[in-house]
Amino acid sequence: MDNQEQCSCSEGCVDRSTLVSGVGKNIKSVLCQRCGSKVLCPGMAVFTEKELFLPSMRKKTTITQSEGSLDGDTLTTHWLVDDMYTFENVGFTKDVGRIKYLICADCEIGPIGWHCLDDKKSFYVALERVNHA
Repeated sequence: MDNQEQCSCSEGCVDRSTLVSGVGKNIKSVLCQRCGSKVLCPGMAVFTEKELFLPSMRKKTTITQSEGSLDGDTLTTHWLVDDMYTFENVGFTKDVGRIKYLICADCEIGPIGWHCLDDKKSFYVALERVNHA
């Protein structure tokens, strides 16, 4: 999406009024940037701000094989989902420490989000790593 190319910040780049309802949920469907697969239906996630580091976007195999320092971004705007079965189409990498990264289940690009194994009810999808329609 052009949004990601136009801004390098993680705050203030997305027009939240077109994405977030009055009760803080996603108004639009959340889609994979690469293949367009639906990740979340409207109204299924809550907007939240939390500083999380996500490695650079790549195929699943290179995410799990990476060791040491990673190239990536610290992102602060996310969709928060409290149950992994809420997702329409998402996959998970193998454990990277205590983290599993969320990827598109169809094209395996990612990470689009983050899940800590210590918190069973918090799945984060970065707004800058997905499209909305």
